[in-house]
Amino acid sequence: MLKVILIPFLGTVLGSACVFLLRREMGENLKRSMSGFAAGVMVAASVWSLLIPAMEGAASLGKFAFVPAVAGFWIGILFLLLLDNVVPHMHVNHEKEGPKSGLSGTAMLVFAVTLHNIPEGMAVGVVYAGFLSGNVDITALGALALSIGIAIQNFPEGAIISMPLRAEGLSRKKSFVYGVLSGAVEPVAALFMIFFAEHFVPAMPYLLSFAAGAMIYVVVEELIPEMSEGRHSNIGTVFFAVGFSLMMALDVALG
Repeated sequence: MLKVILIPFLGTVLGSACVFLLRREMGENLKRSMSGFAAGVMVAASVWSLLIPAMEGAASLGKFAFVPAVAGFWIGILFLLLLDNVVPHMHVNHEKEGPKSGLSGTAMLVFAVTLHNIPEGMAVGVVYAGFLSGNVDITALGALALSIGIAIQNFPEGAIISMPLRAEGLSRKKSFVYGVLSGAVEPVAALFMIFFAEHFVPAMPYLLSFAAGAMIYVVVEELIPEMSEGRHSNIGTVFFAVGFSLMMALDVALG
């Protein structure tokens, strides 16, 4: 179990390590490509790995099988909306948001990406919990597919935080460490969801769709604006399609 939930964190670590290999500053086209790819993976994962299993798990409700999915989805949206307004952070495009604080720009950027990683960790945890419970139609390979997909999209996410920090003047080592720390919340969130789901198995459809809503909030609030701003925004769109296709193929092939 531990190996499965650590796979996404490994993606963040490898992405953060790009600070040792690439130039000091990340190009805008590369940043748009990475944001688009991450958004595509998260949207596909939300549909195939979370919302569809949530509705399948509530099949006993007949025509109302969508109710847990819709309810959980909105709880996830509102939960991230609350965090977005309570936790001081900085958007990936360096626009400050949240309550006033004495935190540095570096700390706020780390908080921003950490905030993004919470729903990803929850998604991995709740899918794996769904497999363990047998309450929804999720296989071990399906849970593994989600972990691999999130790890792939975490690679550019790790680079998106470590390289801007390096460009702001931090050492390569510190930039790498901050990037790694931003992803450390994922296995913690995954373990929390596994523990929670074990005690509330009937709520599994709600938990799956909750994770989906949280991830979609991150995509729409952060990643889509990042991939669409400036010239050549079609680059972000193309990589969104690449990420979406890859995650869809992984989930269908392994699920």
